[in-house]
Amino acid sequence: MNKEQVIGIVQENLPHAIEKLMQYLRFPTVSAQHKAIPETVEYVVKMIHEVGGETKVLDNLGGNPVVYAFFAAGSEGDASKTILFYDHYDVQPPEPFHEWNTEPFNPTIIDGKLYARGAADNKGDLVARLTAIQILQQQAGGLPCNIKFLIEGEEEIGSPNLEPYLRAYKDLFQADACIWEFGGKDENERISMVAGIKGMAYLELTCVGADIDMHSSVGAYVDNAAWRLIQALATMKNQENEILVAGFFDGIEEPTADEKKVVSELPFSEEATAALYGLKRPLITAANHVDPREAMVFHPTMTICGLDSGYTGEGAKTVLPKSAKAKLDCRLVPGQDPQHIMNCIEHHLEKHGFTDITVTMINGQKAYRSDFHHPFVAHVLDTARVIYDQEPVLSPNAAGTGPMYIFGEQLKLPVVSTGVGWVGCKVHAPNESIRLKDFEEGIAHMVVMLSGFAKALSE
Repeated sequence: MNKEQVIGIVQENLPHAIEKLMQYLRFPTVSAQHKAIPETVEYVVKMIHEVGGETKVLDNLGGNPVVYAFFAAGSEGDASKTILFYDHYDVQPPEPFHEWNTEPFNPTIIDGKLYARGAADNKGDLVARLTAIQILQQQAGGLPCNIKFLIEGEEEIGSPNLEPYLRAYKDLFQADACIWEFGGKDENERISMVAGIKGMAYLELTCVGADIDMHSSVGAYVDNAAWRLIQALATMKNQENEILVAGFFDGIEEPTADEKKVVSELPFSEEATAALYGLKRPLITAANHVDPREAMVFHPTMTICGLDSGYTGEGAKTVLPKSAKAKLDCRLVPGQDPQHIMNCIEHHLEKHGFTDITVTMINGQKAYRSDFHHPFVAHVLDTARVIYDQEPVLSPNAAGTGPMYIFGEQLKLPVVSTGVGWVGCKVHAPNESIRLKDFEEGIAHMVVMLSGFAKALSE
């Protein structure tokens, strides 16, 4: 089928797909708040069964259930080739509610955009993929290959229980390649895909100075937990935003020449980025004369995600806080180990006299990059060119994090991430959305990609 034929068939199936997605988005599946998990799992299973798939709900190893789905190759398909889709049914908390223009779990279409929590991350992609399967089943010969899904319910809290399931059910999820959960168009309407992902060491630093909050007048002679934590944090990064923790960069794998070349050619606009986020200061890469594209893909980070201490309500309350906490997010590149990062930070604090500050690991994941020369990577890129008007963009890895390393380690397969998002979809923020045109094109891309998958891996 050519592009016009594929788009025509997708448009015939689009109203039903949108309705199915809107039903799915009504479930407030917030894993961080333990909400709507059983009913969402039930609906996911129902969607798969409606498209003719088999399912197993795996819930014997802790955490929220993992849904396995299987669709057999059709009569003219290649049953020796299997593709795996990774998705998740949980979403981020919708707060702050007052910043939403619509109800976060009442999906609303305005000017061609569908607004709801989870629309872009990741419920829209799951429905797009199931719709592509349904379209291919309607064609002579049926599905061109075997198709599997792993759909988990804890991605938004760091996938803490996924690894045991992948280890225990490795044979069940075995496949030749994997399409990851996310992707979308950039500010120039180019579909942006990645073949890897950064890791993470998400830490909580806690300083306790007393049993109770005190009157601020005792600040004349009592140490302040908030100041102490701030002083400790200030030793870890300088004003040029260089990370000063000894051992932090241990083990980093040097990117290949091909990866460096690809990253140097990635589109990037400082002006567009500043406008998108309303930035008030220059990019931190300017001071060190570093290419933002290189930093985004190849450099680890250390970010203070949150600070909590004392009184932060309206008006004044003169207290000296008993304690202070900071959330620290370190995005890692291949070769770095989350536990080693935590150990380095603990040693750094001890070295600088902050032995009273405790460090707790909240989430640790390693980075992963697929082989850029694998034929599957080229196939996803080539099939994107069939559907999208602009030349697609493929990066060695995303700046964000997910459990991709576990898939690579356990299943030994290449991974490419692509999806139905767009530069303004506001993932994890109020007013999350997808554009219906992108949803349509995302379905069409999956139809074309699946159609040629077996052949691309056989050549």
